Amino acid sequence: MPARTRGRSLGLILTDGCAGLAAAIRTVYPRVHHQRCWVYKMRNILRNILEKVRKGNYDAVKQDAQTIYRAESRRLAETAFRDFRRRWQRQYGPMVRQLERDLPELLSFFRFPRHLWKKLRTTNIIERCFVEVRRRTRPMVCFVNVESVDRIIYSIFQRFNLEWKNRTLKLFTQAA
Repeated sequence: MPARTRGRSLGLILTDGCAGLAAAIRTVYPRVHHQRCWVYKMRNILRNILEKVRKGNYDAVKQDAQTIYRAESRRLAETAFRDFRRRWQRQYGPMVRQLERDLPELLSFFRFPRHLWKKLRTTNIIERCFVEVRRRTRPMVCFVNVESVDRIIYSIFQRFNLEWKNRTLKLFTQAA
């Protein structure tokens, strides 16, 4: 594929929250939407809750945050965030400000068809691949050199590529 056509049909890139990766996406694919993973964001919020939030507020903060990404539209998600901010800003300002900074990239999935939202807001599909890498490499305990690690990881992902090459992902087709 010629370099000038690569990524033209790319509509969304989903990442965990790595700042370097997000910056690279803006540089390499400036027109592609970036979706931050809600699972990772919720883990960060909940970690902050455990460290800074009173136990009595834990469930309420969690539920209010979930209301944002479970909204029926982007507009309602933004309204849910404003409610979240109004309720928690005074007690947990840094957590609220961080969520506010990340919100545009956390709500990118709303640009796509509704039936894809649940899949597009998390990196769970990608994470399953890395579970397979860990499953295959852990029993090996150690590797002779970097090239031996590269070979095993390459073979795992090559197998995924061959399996997925001709497989129609019904959820992501026009017919879905």
